[in-house]
Parts: sequence; C-alpha cells; structure tokens
Amino acid sequence: MKISLKDRVVLITGASSGIGAVTAKLLAQKGAIPVLTARSSDKLQQLSAEITGEHAVFEMDVTDEQQVIDTVARVHERYGKLDILLNNAGYGEFVPFADASLEHFEQMMDVNYMGVVRCSKAALPYMLEAGQGHIVNVASIAGKIGTARSTSYSATKHAVLGFTDALRQELRGSGVLVSAVNPGPIDTPFFQRADPEGTYLRKITWMIMPADKVARAIVTVMERRLSEKDLPWLASAGVRIRRTFPRWTESLAARLLDKK
Repeated sequence: MKISLKDRVVLITGASSGIGAVTAKLLAQKGAIPVLTARSSDKLQQLSAEITGEHAVFEMDVTDEQQVIDTVARVHERYGKLDILLNNAGYGEFVPFADASLEHFEQMMDVNYMGVVRCSKAALPYMLEAGQGHIVNVASIAGKIGTARSTSYSATKHAVLGFTDALRQELRGSGVLVSAVNPGPIDTPFFQRADPEGTYLRKITWMIMPADKVARAIVTVMERRLSEKDLPWLASAGVRIRRTFPRWTESLAARLLDKK
C-alpha cells in the first residue's frame, strides 16, 4: 500500500549535498516538509533557496550528541511531530588497511554508524509516543559485500545494516518501521573525498547511478514502507548470488570488485 507523504515531517541528515539534497527537493515536490540538517550552514541555506513550500533548516553535526538531541527536540517543538528520520549523513575514504590509521576507522565509524545511532536514539521516543514513525537508514551495497581498500567504509555500513535489522525486529508492532536503502556507486560529491584522483570512478563509469535515481528509491521506501531496497538491480542480483554461493563466487567477486 502506498501512503501519501503530504505534510509528513522528514528530518534529513547530510542534507547539504548529494542524495540528501536531491531527496529533500523530491520530498518537497511530494508535499512533505523536509527538515534539512548538516554541518555546513552555507550549503543548507543555498539548498533552502531552491526549495519551495514549507521546510526548515538546522545546522547539526551527527557526532555531537547534545546537538542532535536539541535539534530533534526543536523540530518536534516546531511541528508537533516527527514522521520520518532519514539517516543519510556519511562519507568514505578508500585506503589500504595497512596504511589506515586507527583514527581513520574511529572517525568514520563515529559519523557513518554512531551518527545513525545518535539520531535514531533522539527521534525514537517521539515516534513511539505518537505510535507511528519511520526510520530510513542509507547504508550501502558495501554493507553486504566488502571490497578491497574499503575496510573501514564497508565495516561502517555492515554495522548500519546490523543495527537496522535488529531495531526493526525490536520495534515490531510499535508502529515504527526501520528500513535500509543500499545503493551502489552514486554520482555525488562523495567521491571527491573517497576517490580524489578519480581512479575508481573511471573504472566504474558504466555502473554509476545518478543521484536522482537513488533519491526516488528512498522516497519509494517511504511511500511503500519497504523494509529494504538494494540498487541497482545488477548489484542486488550480485548480492543474492554471492550469499547463495559464497565459496564458489569468492575469487570471481574479488576480481570483479577490486577496482579501487
């Protein structure tokens, strides 16, 4: 069953660019009320100028627990509800494990995983009180199939998926759904940090997705209240094959996915 997003309050982390920004615009077109959050106030204001209709802007760092708690409270105070939380903030850096510092792992986990935990922890009480809500976590295909030179990034996305699955079961019957969206490579500023020399991008040009395709998938998950969505279809099929025949496909997967 498809629900209407009109007048639904949707708090988006990492909304200043990439799929967060594109999803915010699409939600506004659907009549929802996107609440834009990110660390960059300037970028948020630029995005705000491009959105018509009711929306809000809050500067928020997902690694700052008190700021997250205060921001979510302010959103609820302003609108009297919080219908959907889109945990989208995150980044990647492709580094060989031998060259990666412990700080590299700690910082990425703090943003990509603990950011999801902090925001979900802050939003959930309001959703439970209302008897309805939807937490949508942007994970990655990398959370299902790890690849060379992305040990930290893959680990964070595996953590997000484990958290999503467990919390979905825990909230069963509460009226609050927890979903995951698992995209493959997307044409966004993500790669400016993850792949600054463009080596990986040049090798995967044939399969990279436009941001609006992923944004539409995220909105579909919200409208149809889907538990999970993998994309593109080729990556989704690859995940199923890899999990069904792990021993037979290990060497093949390594050759196909070792592009970084």
